[in-house]
Amino acid sequence: MLTKAELQRLRSLRDKKIREALGLFVVEGEKVVGELLAAGFPFAEIYATPEWPGRKTHGVSADEMARASHFPTPSSVLAVGTIARTPLAPGALDRGLTLALDGVQDPGNVGTLLRIADWFALDRVVLSPDCADLFHQKTINASMGSFARVRTHTADLAAILGGVAATTPILGCDLVGETVHVLPALRDAVIVIGSEGRGLSPSVAARITRRVTIPRLGAAESLNAAVAAAIVCDNLRRGR
Repeated sequence: MLTKAELQRLRSLRDKKIREALGLFVVEGEKVVGELLAAGFPFAEIYATPEWPGRKTHGVSADEMARASHFPTPSSVLAVGTIARTPLAPGALDRGLTLALDGVQDPGNVGTLLRIADWFALDRVVLSPDCADLFHQKTINASMGSFARVRTHTADLAAILGGVAATTPILGCDLVGETVHVLPALRDAVIVIGSEGRGLSPSVAARITRRVTIPRLGAAESLNAAVAAAIVCDNLRRGR
């Protein structure tokens, strides 16, 4: 049975400030919890009703789950994980393919970008501090199991891009640039995706060494950030 304090703690994890203060985040839903468990994510606590067939640390009733749930329609399982952030090692961006997110605001987009990085086997994703919260439920749900598989870091992009080796191109996705279709298959590169509204921030744009664009053949004003990233990654991986 859930105590009043346990219930209050679980519900409070909706708030980013509380998540940061407690160092905890919550994930709810049979599909996403199952995918993260299958990927080996080490949840600290798993609250579940009798309908949940998987591992659990706390058995709760359907009524208790409804009171703890962050959603209008509760699921049969709610899991609590520990927030962990891995520092970015010096020189890490010189090798491999990195997806850098510059102020991407929508948590669903951030989660989808993690899935794209997972799909194309990128080496890491680096988020600027003003990106949507990596530990927001919408981010984790949109990432599916990729949240547990993709190496992520949070860092000042302008600062770390300034230290990237001259031999590693920093590709900025923009409305103006050379067509992405001429990009060679690269082993080492940083792909920078700007925010949905303003694009690349001035400080990050100053670090770009090669601007690339996806040719527009119709009348749409722009592409979703995740769609653009997928097209660029596909072109970089061709021929590999």
